[in-house]
Amino acid sequence: MALARGRRSEGAFNYWPGFVDALSTLVLSIVFLLSVFLVVQFFLSQEVTGKDKALEQLNAKIAQLTELLSLEKLGKLSLDDQVSQLKAGLASAESERDRMKGLYEGLANAGNDAQGKTAELGKALDSEKAVSARALAQIEVLNQQISALRRQLAALEEALDASEKRDKESQNRIADLGSRLNVALAQRVQELSRYRSEFFGRLRAILGNRPDIRVVGDRFVFQSEVFFDTGQATLLPEGRAELDTVAAALIELDKKIPAEIAWVLRVDGHTDVRPVNGPNFKSNWDLSSARAISVVQYLISLGVPAQRLVAAGFAEFQPLDTANTEEAYKRNRRIELKLTER
Repeated sequence: MALARGRRSEGAFNYWPGFVDALSTLVLSIVFLLSVFLVVQFFLSQEVTGKDKALEQLNAKIAQLTELLSLEKLGKLSLDDQVSQLKAGLASAESERDRMKGLYEGLANAGNDAQGKTAELGKALDSEKAVSARALAQIEVLNQQISALRRQLAALEEALDASEKRDKESQNRIADLGSRLNVALAQRVQELSRYRSEFFGRLRAILGNRPDIRVVGDRFVFQSEVFFDTGQATLLPEGRAELDTVAAALIELDKKIPAEIAWVLRVDGHTDVRPVNGPNFKSNWDLSSARAISVVQYLISLGVPAQRLVAAGFAEFQPLDTANTEEAYKRNRRIELKLTER
């Protein structure tokens, strides 16, 4: 029986070497494909960063394939299962490759968009640079203007200091002139007081001690009845005679007083508190002013210089006696002569 078995084995065709060759070729092809796949996977991993998870999945699948190959070598799996698993792995690898390509294209598009945005940002940056350049130019102009203004301000301060210095000098001169003027005015006042005393002394000597003519302070006071009728502003003959004496004294005084002393004789008209009744005057203002003007005009007609005379009306508002009696009314109706400065 052993011989018969040996003969059958000798006469039978031995398929095992061919199978081994085919299997080796298939394995080499698979290894080649795996090598190509690894190279592609390497370049894809170089081009697409951040895809470690996909590479890990591929490595896991390659490890599975390697394990399947080792299991095939050990005879645990059939050739068909190995081929189907390899095809499935290859298909998965191709799909993964396609997905990676899609990701790469998406990244390329994103890169193009980023380049477009970069170009836009570059244009915006150029525009900002141009604006900054204009702003710097304006700042330079403003700095020049500020420098010019500072120079002008310094010049103004110098001019102000000089002006203040001149002003102080002027004030000192003014103060000196004022003091000198005050001294001169005091001298003039003293001179005028002397002439006033002389004038009043002469009038006292001429007029005598009449009850209707008296001296009150620095004024000669004439009762209105000396010059006018009641409610009238026309001079009476008796009043004219009195004014002739006053005019003569004034003319003589005008010759003695220096021309630089601005003296005047003020003629003041006063009435009592009772309102006027006549049709010629509307109020005591009119009556007192008209009486003062009549006296001034008559003095001018006698040769007294007009520039040395002043007429003023006070109505009833400067009384000498505030009583409501006939005597008080009579005292308040008066003409006052006052030698004073203009």
